[in-house]
Amino acid sequence: MDDLLSNSRILSAYRARTPGSAELAQQAATLFPSGVTHDSRHLEPYGVYVSRAQGPHKWDVDGNKYVDFYGGHGALLLGHGHPAVTAAVAEALADGTHFGASHPRELAWARAVQRLVPSAERVRFTSSGTEATLMAVRLSRAFTGRPVLLRFQGHFHGWHDHMAAGYTSHYDGSATPGVLAEVAAQSILIPPNDLPALRAALARGDIAAAILEPTGSSFGQVPIGAEFLREMRRLTEEAGTLLIMDEVVSGFRATKGGAQAAYGVRPDLCSFAKILAGGLPGAAVAGRKDILDQLDFAVSARAGREKIQHQGTFNANPVSAAAGTAALTVIAETDVSDRASATAASLRAAVNAVLAEENVGWGMYGTFSGFHLFMGAAGVTVPPGAFVPEGLPMAVLKSQPAGLSHKLRLALLVNGVDVNGRIGGFVSATHTEDDVAHTAGAFREAVRMLRAEGELAG
Repeated sequence: MDDLLSNSRILSAYRARTPGSAELAQQAATLFPSGVTHDSRHLEPYGVYVSRAQGPHKWDVDGNKYVDFYGGHGALLLGHGHPAVTAAVAEALADGTHFGASHPRELAWARAVQRLVPSAERVRFTSSGTEATLMAVRLSRAFTGRPVLLRFQGHFHGWHDHMAAGYTSHYDGSATPGVLAEVAAQSILIPPNDLPALRAALARGDIAAAILEPTGSSFGQVPIGAEFLREMRRLTEEAGTLLIMDEVVSGFRATKGGAQAAYGVRPDLCSFAKILAGGLPGAAVAGRKDILDQLDFAVSARAGREKIQHQGTFNANPVSAAAGTAALTVIAETDVSDRASATAASLRAAVNAVLAEENVGWGMYGTFSGFHLFMGAAGVTVPPGAFVPEGLPMAVLKSQPAGLSHKLRLALLVNGVDVNGRIGGFVSATHTEDDVAHTAGAFREAVRMLRAEGELAG
């Protein structure tokens, strides 16, 4: 990476624009591993440090304004600082941040989830999406009496031991550093969209649950079709295997009722976070009453079985509950999910038009309110701006050229647009056509900057 950035005008422009971020990054390097508090915030030579945000925009410590498509890692469907959410948070803060007791706001939050998600017969709040998928796995194994978890390569379900392999590496399911081989062996990974592999795995008879991102890994970077999802539902039911939909990203974003509502597939369990808590920390596992009853004191006692224990100091935190209830109410009563998806479609079309005009063999694609940039792969020819991802394997769709995509990301930041490291992102209901036009222009300028450095053919 250092060689790629040496003598780079893009890097020089980035450094000139962000001296305050550079200074804070130096301090962070003495405090945090790699100077960051989340792996995806790692960026060479350093990432921007943000001081404030509003709607679809944020400003760094040097005063630079960005059109924000990072979107709080996907949590901010309503954009930054939505007035209904901030008002609810202010009211809750005045009442207290933690009671160590049940409180009325947790009831309202759960009802807001049930209003939008018919499969949520019961809800259990956690503090993060990782915790929610961990609880879903434990519930599934206890309910079925089976040991094995079925997953898809490339799908992300948090960082706990059962999910550590298979997202960006260890696609064979082997243990990653710090994970016991015996634990890793109780999960099997199969390629996405592979029905024969799914049938063969379910035929083993020891699969407690199959878990997936219902729009495909990384919110559709490797898309999954509705037909595959419906067939998976049928096959898991036949096999006595529970279906877990990880809607941490897609929940309330794909549609008001999540991907399960969009595709008409009812899971046994589902996990939520991000949008669920209105941009604050908070998550949940939801689903069938008979499965979540394993957390119920009285039901477990009547059944003569040991109850599954579940603690969590910040479960259903009252401030997160207030934010989540406010956000979900806005989602339920307005068209924000559809509006964000429509703006994302406009963005994808605008960037693809730029790529065609600039004669760059890349393509922007996506589903609902997300977008991804495909920057080419060996053996794949892309008509400029006209990329079709369906039918391509995961290895191709996730094969971003690391050095080139890194330079592109820096060039976009120089031009006032923040995307994630995959050169993708999330559109909020607050993004406007002006933001779309600005972003298309930023892509045009970034392409020309890359071409000037000899990274793209003229």
